Amino acid sequence: MQKIKNLACLLVFSLLLFSCGEYQKVLNKGSIEDQYKMAVKMYESKKYSKALRLFEKVKPAYRGKPQMERLQFMISQSDFNEKNYSNAGYYFDRFTKNYPKSSKKEEAAFMSAYSYKLASPVFSKDPTDTNKALEAFQSFINTYPNSSKIDEANQHYKEIRYKLQRKYFEIAKTYYTTADYDMRNYKAAIRAFDNLLSDYLGSEFKEEALYYRLKAAHDFVLKSTDRRKIDRIKDAIEAYEKLKRNYPESKFMEESNEMFATLLTEQKRVNSIFAKIEKLVKEKEEENSKEKL
Repeated sequence: MQKIKNLACLLVFSLLLFSCGEYQKVLNKGSIEDQYKMAVKMYESKKYSKALRLFEKVKPAYRGKPQMERLQFMISQSDFNEKNYSNAGYYFDRFTKNYPKSSKKEEAAFMSAYSYKLASPVFSKDPTDTNKALEAFQSFINTYPNSSKIDEANQHYKEIRYKLQRKYFEIAKTYYTTADYDMRNYKAAIRAFDNLLSDYLGSEFKEEALYYRLKAAHDFVLKSTDRRKIDRIKDAIEAYEKLKRNYPESKFMEESNEMFATLLTEQKRVNSIFAKIEKLVKEKEEENSKEKL
């Protein structure tokens, strides 16, 4: 029995050696046709890494030929299966553009978007692939509204959109929390929250973004000189009114009301100072006018 097992293992090992030897021989010295056939064989055997090496060698020879359509799709799928998601997203997208009448176009469009989604990192990292995924799913949803994949595409789109919103919300919040060390970050925070609210209407972060937008504007007023406070108080009051209008029962309303009261007090104080200054300037001008007479 043990002898039979040993013979079986030896046979399998020999077959593997032959297979590897055959692959290397075709890879290094085979004709274009042999390399293409071996590439397809590796692809169908789910040996995608080996298939990709051969596909890259034969691709130039098949450019513009009928086989290129199938070849490009297999390259895209191989990259996907090897978890080269950015490459897969790019090649699936290229496929849809190069073969607009292909029966595989819809599948390729979905896989391009899905590949970019899988390539997209956590929300705190570079959002390039995340943005590509969002655009690709939006394009798929618009182009194939009756697709069997439409529900899945919509779900992916929502998840990606949420990830991007969260990223931009956290960036804006970071500007605000670091403004004590650099006052320029108050302006940066206000601008970042405004961009989030305008770019993502109906955002899941809208209430909290409006609150922090008010908080940043309020704190900016208190850190500003009196000369700069007038316009900044107006901006902060507008931020308060926007939060109250959109979320009158907000969990942030109590604190927001306190900030609003502080802003009104500060506005009254600053207006009083400038009214006194204006009065003194006017009196001085009248006095100078009388002296000239």
